[in-house]
Amino acid sequence: MPVSPDSIPDPAAGPAETPNGIEVAVVSGLSGAGRSTAAKYLEDLGWFVVDNLPAELIGTMVDLGARSGGAVNRIAVVLDVRSRVFTADLAGVIKGLDARGYRPRVLFLDATDAALIRRYEANRRAHPLQGEGRLSDGLAAERELLGPLRDEADLVIDTSELSVHELRARLAEAFPQARAAATMTILSFGYKYGLPLDADLVVDMRFLPNPFWVPDLRPLDGTDRAVAEYVLSQPGAREFIEGYLELLDLAGAGYRREGKRYLTVAVGCTGGKHRSVAVAEELGRRLAERGLAVQVAHRDLGRE
Repeated sequence: MPVSPDSIPDPAAGPAETPNGIEVAVVSGLSGAGRSTAAKYLEDLGWFVVDNLPAELIGTMVDLGARSGGAVNRIAVVLDVRSRVFTADLAGVIKGLDARGYRPRVLFLDATDAALIRRYEANRRAHPLQGEGRLSDGLAAERELLGPLRDEADLVIDTSELSVHELRARLAEAFPQARAAATMTILSFGYKYGLPLDADLVVDMRFLPNPFWVPDLRPLDGTDRAVAEYVLSQPGAREFIEGYLELLDLAGAGYRREGKRYLTVAVGCTGGKHRSVAVAEELGRRLAERGLAVQVAHRDLGRE
């Protein structure tokens, strides 16, 4: 049954479990209403997103996902007016998927003509159905074309007054099963080789004594227990890590609110061999203990 533009399904409920383990979503809506934002959001959350797949091939794509051995378990198909040739068949495809146990969710993004016209004028784009006519003519044609799909949608979101961040928040409520903490990469590096270009946060460990000047530790690196114990036993090291973990909690929560799902924390020392490596390993271990999705990488280890 269609829902009103202002209603959202119960976030705690989530989608029904399918016997084959595949979740399917169909994302459509008016051009300029936020369809691309929704697709990118689902992709960031691990959905396999296919743009403008012909309706007659959706079932084949879902079957391939079901046979992927778990590699693909969430598929979102994005449809717009470029798929108009197949619109008449879409209802039948959705019913067919439902009969086979896939239970697709249909998300439709809508907006008022006034809001859409403002967005088109701001981007100086032509509507795909405008042709030689006015922008309002293209919008009217699109509404008529996509009307049946809107009527069959499980969820309709009116984005007229929503910012990008507010739309992401509505999507997070609509797809609670995909809500996840940001994937965090802790990357050690050496300042003498330059800052990592993809770092979101950078922390400098050169305030700690350098194991390079300890003859027994010089040939080792920060993954070695002796080096890690030396670095982490220095005055202020443990206190710094505790404090920085609290900072990462705050920053990570903020990034998630802003829709950022991948966070790279760069930990640097002079050569990227001892201090930064040991601290990166410790941060990664502590974050993993908190249940976060984290990976540790060492950019310059072995470079000297």
